[in-house]
Amino acid sequence: MATFLYKLGRLTFRRRGFVALIWVALLAVAGIGAATASTATSSSFSIPGTEAQRAFDLLEERNPGGSADGATARVVFQAPEGEKVTDAGNKREITGIVKELQSGSDQIAMVADPFQQKAVSQNGSTAYISVSYKVNSMELTDATRDALEDAGKDARKSGMKVEIGGDALQVMPHTGTAEIIGVVIAAIVLVITFGSLIAAGLPLVTALVGVGIGVSTITALASVMDLGSTTSILAMMIGLAVGIDYALFIVSRYRA
Repeated sequence: MATFLYKLGRLTFRRRGFVALIWVALLAVAGIGAATASTATSSSFSIPGTEAQRAFDLLEERNPGGSADGATARVVFQAPEGEKVTDAGNKREITGIVKELQSGSDQIAMVADPFQQKAVSQNGSTAYISVSYKVNSMELTDATRDALEDAGKDARKSGMKVEIGGDALQVMPHTGTAEIIGVVIAAIVLVITFGSLIAAGLPLVTALVGVGIGVSTITALASVMDLGSTTSILAMMIGLAVGIDYALFIVSRYRA
């Protein structure tokens, strides 16, 4: 392996201009493929053959209207001081919200009426609505989340206290800020290690080119393969780490 890597490094150095053009071409091709990809990555996850997956499949078979890994939410109502949620006005508000949620999105599998499901506290001060969705939290649309968050606005106006929770409110983590901070810190470490801006910039450039090709290729392949939404995030993390760390390993070895 050492001999192969030595020969590869020697060939790359001798043909450095041609090799650089190849990498630029690969980056361009991967970028075009990602830009023209028509299918986004999937947020679903399955491991065929495992007991957990068999349990999920059984639940979906027995409950075709829902999803075993579907998102859930709970809307909790507390009546004003001295009142009960079962009072005519409060009950009317809560029942109206149940109907509003049921018709608010086609991603909703079920909305449980607290008065039918006996989800009311013994003293009558508190009740909650359980909401089940057909898809997991990462696949919920903004409109579906907005419908959930807006569900309690009218009830709050009437004086009831309303709290909403559940994984349905979770959103897809946005990438970018953390990676930028990491690259800046890495650049500072490289400048201190190499003592030169040019020498410090080369590992960053090679790492970013590699990450760009990898992430773009993953995005392009999502059109023909079922790739998870976390695949590109992992590729970015590993690509930056390996690209920068190995440059430091090589320099440390040959300086010693």
